[in-house]
Amino acid sequence: MAVFHDQLNRVVSLSTTPQRIISIVPSQTELLFHLGLDTEVIGITKFCIHPEDKFKALAKVGGTKQLNIDQIRALKPDLIIANKEENERSQVEELMNICQVWISDIHDLDSALEMIRTVGLLVNRETEAQALYRDIISSFAHLALPAINLSIAYFIWRKPYMVAGSGTFIDNMLQRCGLINAIDKDRYPEITPQEIIAISPDLIFLSSKPYPFKQKHIDEFKLMLPHAKVILVDGEMFSWYGSRLLYAAGYFKTIMQTLTLN
Repeated sequence: MAVFHDQLNRVVSLSTTPQRIISIVPSQTELLFHLGLDTEVIGITKFCIHPEDKFKALAKVGGTKQLNIDQIRALKPDLIIANKEENERSQVEELMNICQVWISDIHDLDSALEMIRTVGLLVNRETEAQALYRDIISSFAHLALPAINLSIAYFIWRKPYMVAGSGTFIDNMLQRCGLINAIDKDRYPEITPQEIIAISPDLIFLSSKPYPFKQKHIDEFKLMLPHAKVILVDGEMFSWYGSRLLYAAGYFKTIMQTLTLN
């Protein structure tokens, strides 16, 4: 019997290496396939879109917050990988009656890296996880962007407007870009147009996920904040904390070079 602890410090006991895994978190699903679990992953959510060929082939067990518990039970998993923030607590507690559930709690790069290493141990892919860990650390070490003293509001939703506040993984990624989060509230608060005008950030990032901001929304924000620079950004780069982190630092560097040149 192998005993692990998840990021909520819960004990997760596995009698053997998992052979039937369900992932209910998109970024962690992508991680599992990066680690080579092509046959072990048997179920994913409808939002686990990477890699595309696996998304098309595998059973979908609902959305991250609207899981089909009966379908998950029928698939007979021996391990479910979840996340504190992305999944509903009541549903995750139901899943604990089916099999062992390992729950991540990600709020910065360090906790993401810890998750990668621990998941590698869970699924007997320690060597692959360690290599990924080293490559991500190296990519961020080469990022090393200086603070440019620009304040930013990172929007994740519209109607109502919602932004990434402090204590979030997105906030940590913004800090690594050398930016100052203009939002001093925790987590993902709603914000009114009047509040954002009063805050008056230098930059507005409109994320491609979860709300699909488009070019037309740039015009909307420019009317609201004519002095601010408004750009669309790849939400996966700022919010996916698995193997996609391999590409995040390079993406951040490109964005910041663009900003400083303009």
